[in-house]
Amino acid sequence: MTSKNENSTNPSRPNIIIILADDLGFSDIGCFGSEIKTPNIDSLAYDGGVRFTQMYNCARCCPSRASLLTGVYPHQAGIGHMVYDAGVGPAYQGYLSQNVDTIAEILKREESPAVTKEDNDSDRGNNGKKVEKGGGYATFMVGKWHVGGEYPPDASHEWIQNTMGDETHPTPIQRGFDQFWGTLGGGGSYYQPPSLVRDEEVVKEDMPEGFYYTDAINNEACEVIEKMSDEEDQRPFFLYVSHVAPHWPLHAPKDEIDKYRGKYMHGWDKVREERHSKLIQQRLIPPKWQCSPRDEHSSPWEDAPNKEWEDERMATYAAQVTIMDRGVGRILDTLRKTGNYENTVIFFLSDNGGCAEYLKENGEEGHWPEFYGGRTRDGQQIQVGNLRDLNPGGEETFMSYDLPWANASNTPFRLFKSFVHEGGISTPFVVHWPEGLSAIKHDDAIKFEENGKYGRICHSPWIMMDIVATCCCLAGATVPEQVEGESFLPILYGNDNTTRTKPIFFEHQGNRAVRDGRWKLVYRRDSENTCSQQYNEYGDMRGWELYNMDNDRTENHNLALQNQERVMHLVSLWLEWASRVGVKSWPLNLIPQGGKDWSNLPWMW
Repeated sequence: MTSKNENSTNPSRPNIIIILADDLGFSDIGCFGSEIKTPNIDSLAYDGGVRFTQMYNCARCCPSRASLLTGVYPHQAGIGHMVYDAGVGPAYQGYLSQNVDTIAEILKREESPAVTKEDNDSDRGNNGKKVEKGGGYATFMVGKWHVGGEYPPDASHEWIQNTMGDETHPTPIQRGFDQFWGTLGGGGSYYQPPSLVRDEEVVKEDMPEGFYYTDAINNEACEVIEKMSDEEDQRPFFLYVSHVAPHWPLHAPKDEIDKYRGKYMHGWDKVREERHSKLIQQRLIPPKWQCSPRDEHSSPWEDAPNKEWEDERMATYAAQVTIMDRGVGRILDTLRKTGNYENTVIFFLSDNGGCAEYLKENGEEGHWPEFYGGRTRDGQQIQVGNLRDLNPGGEETFMSYDLPWANASNTPFRLFKSFVHEGGISTPFVVHWPEGLSAIKHDDAIKFEENGKYGRICHSPWIMMDIVATCCCLAGATVPEQVEGESFLPILYGNDNTTRTKPIFFEHQGNRAVRDGRWKLVYRRDSENTCSQQYNEYGDMRGWELYNMDNDRTENHNLALQNQERVMHLVSLWLEWASRVGVKSWPLNLIPQGGKDWSNLPWMW
């Protein structure tokens, strides 16, 4: 077992880089079963790294990012749903709470805070709070923020400049980062990203020809690494590389799409079958885990009405992933060139599962994508929606890859982004640290060989908020009392028996779950129910599903009826947690009579 306050004994504090993908499914990279070419991310796993097969996120972009940055559950961080104020309390205020520190604030603090002898003796300051030792790190962020209030994609530069930094729109600079370049809001064009800022100044000019946001994020990351090497500043650095890729829209240069065109003509059913087999071959899942059935809202590939267009959509998605991977390669090359490669810890993961959101066109009821309309840099009207007479990729289009391909991205699991069945919350997770992991990479008890190189696999469950505690331990910093996450640093040092001491909980849009050891209890909210569910109904056994994750992580065999006592125990744990962190009943606001809750019907958006 591990304690979250267990500090690293490594005498040389490493640089720390977190690379976060956006809407990347569990099996969307090569070292997690994919046919998509990701040689650089794969190298993190195969060249002495560790793959975690049961790392969880928080089901959606902004709640996951809030949890990753603070080490607490999304509701505790203030983003229990999205980045708007739902008007139901601080758990749903839509921006990072001032009651929790970010990982940047923690690592940036002085290594040895000024304390009195009495403080040292008691480990507490005059205000009764624990005296917290920082890491003394330089802190940088590039990419997508999305935890600081709402930024409409069609907002003017003036509105963004006047709004960012106010009480409800905290910026990365205000929350501990020394420097920031990126977007403050969620998704948008890869060619002209909305809400783009440098530090706290809006970037107003049009992007030049050849600009592509994913490349720019990785290039900015490389510049940070080079800058820290050129300056006399001897501090280690923390770098948060927060990608938008491969989140919709399907934007990628034509020559990149060409590399995948035609490779998906065998269809999503075959892709799921091949990925499931590859995951077993890679020893990431056991053969006894049957692949989940094709999603009920998908269709057999042979019934797809426009196979060439479907191939084009998935080819564009794959290109987005490969472009991101190539940028990761540039980051690795820069680390080598600057002498930082050996003692830099790299974490790679995704903020949620593959996304089934449709992006319905033509302004029909229940959809919102026209906010992403407008014009391209050369004045063309952007065509929003999955229009079959257009091919994706260009700046003038705005498409998604849709539910059937998202079902393939999340192989072998059920459901998608925003749900808390495994398909929505399971992320590929890779940790790489040559200097720290080299001493144990040839241990016969834990080695895994791929292409002649060694990597390791961890099969115990963890959640992304555990990264904060782990980073604190790596940096020799005190893990703040607020942090709910637990350090998995002992696993990196070769102690594979290390497990979390507490259950893991989930809630998003009324979908809820608890993972306790090998057992998972999960509930999928019925969006056809137009009435507000009362909070006490969460304690009702109806609708809860129980799975033995050792035997059936693909959630094919519901054991709730045979284990009613266990179900009630886990329900009571979930209810206690929900009350503690501020979970409210869903929908957060009453739906008008005859209205519909669209939140859990993303394939109809």
